[in-house]
Amino acid sequence: MTLYPLFLLVAALTVLSPGPGVVMTLTNSLRYGMKGTFGGILGISVGALAVAAISATSLGILLAASALAFTILKFIGAAYLFYLGIRLWRAPAMRFQEQASRGAGFGRRFLEGLSLQLTNPKVIFFFLSIFPQFIDLSKNYWTQFAVQVLTYSSLVVVIHCLYALFAGTARRWLTSERGGRAINRLGGATFMFFGAALIAAKK
Repeated sequence: MTLYPLFLLVAALTVLSPGPGVVMTLTNSLRYGMKGTFGGILGISVGALAVAAISATSLGILLAASALAFTILKFIGAAYLFYLGIRLWRAPAMRFQEQASRGAGFGRRFLEGLSLQLTNPKVIFFFLSIFPQFIDLSKNYWTQFAVQVLTYSSLVVVIHCLYALFAGTARRWLTSERGGRAINRLGGATFMFFGAALIAAKK
């Protein structure tokens, strides 16, 4: 899997970039503490598996049969990443509310994370138009699919746990306008970076 290192980088940057899942994890950490984030993080990870199963598998046959389809999806994916990057860069500062709450049930947080990820356009587009670029169609499709999807879901758990730890040690900065704006700018630059990397990548 010669494309795996690049996939690992792009997947990690995708998970790291600010979006609905990251906002949920940071907010849960500020409200409930580290322990209260686990349900939501696992829900987000399982949601990624579900989105992958629905979207990426259906594209395997199409991409194997059509080089044109592969190229079209490549540029659609890159254009979408640039769109997300510019929109996030120009967006108002994210604000994370720090407030006490009486309940942080694991099941409730899990369902919230799952439902959020199933409707998250960033993840849907990743598996529809970006993920297929890292599949080598001369090799076993299903082995590559399993390895890369499990990699993505594992990255969700690891990176979101790091976000939760970060929120606990940077409460004042995260709840400030300056902190929210910095996260927006970092996320926007990240999207545009791997949008360009996607265009440059070879099949």
